Amino acid sequence: MKKFGLLVSSVLLTGALAACSNDSNSEDKALDENKLVIGVTAGPHEQIVEVAKEVAAKDGLEIVIKPFSDYILPNTALAEGDLDANSYQHEPFLNTFNEDHGTDLVPVGKTILNPMGVYSNKYKSMDELPDGATFGLPNDPTNGARALFILEENGLIKIKEDKRETASIYDIEENPKNLKFIELEAAQIPKQLSEVDAAAINTNFALSAGINPKEDSILLESSNSPYVNYIVVRAENKEDPTIQKFVKAYQSEEVKQFIEEEFQGSVLPSWDE
Repeated sequence: MKKFGLLVSSVLLTGALAACSNDSNSEDKALDENKLVIGVTAGPHEQIVEVAKEVAAKDGLEIVIKPFSDYILPNTALAEGDLDANSYQHEPFLNTFNEDHGTDLVPVGKTILNPMGVYSNKYKSMDELPDGATFGLPNDPTNGARALFILEENGLIKIKEDKRETASIYDIEENPKNLKFIELEAAQIPKQLSEVDAAAINTNFALSAGINPKEDSILLESSNSPYVNYIVVRAENKEDPTIQKFVKAYQSEEVKQFIEEEFQGSVLPSWDE
């Protein structure tokens, strides 16, 4: 019995030490000092991070870019540890994602504003839209609300006062033109533009489809929009020096100059605002 008791005690002690060792490793949150994996959506975000990558390389930091074609996977991959950071989203979208998925992702640096635009293959202005016109908007809650805010800001609809931050098509209390809203996947709206009278399209998807927001939109989001984009990381890496090095590279004069020359006002650097 004594030998058995000693054996059990030894096993328990070994297990406890192993647990302590695992706990210690799990608390080691530091990232690689010389390399980061950054998730982006295809289009402007990818192009801009390519420039930031060149700037970071001068400071001894290697950036590996992982492009995505939707808005959910870059956050999922970040939360699961497949990415060290991502650069593609505004804070309202991030807040909604955290709430819906129980994640703790945080913004660490401003990047750009992609002003959402309204486009039409049939009409040259919002005034031309007929009564009962069909209007396409993104089907994700945050960007759908953003599209509705643009319409409200320009007097086309009125949203219920208590639904400002979470507005959906069901929260419209005034719709003088009787617009018929059709919710579509954001990435597919440029391809479906001919099927509706007008639609709200995110800038990255517009540019990818050869649509210039500044020249082709019939309505463009104002510059005082709250939908500025951010570099986002897991909360435990918020103060990581490697992340801060990447933020510095992104918010450099070289990147700002690239944005201004490449996008001609369709994409705006926002970290100096």
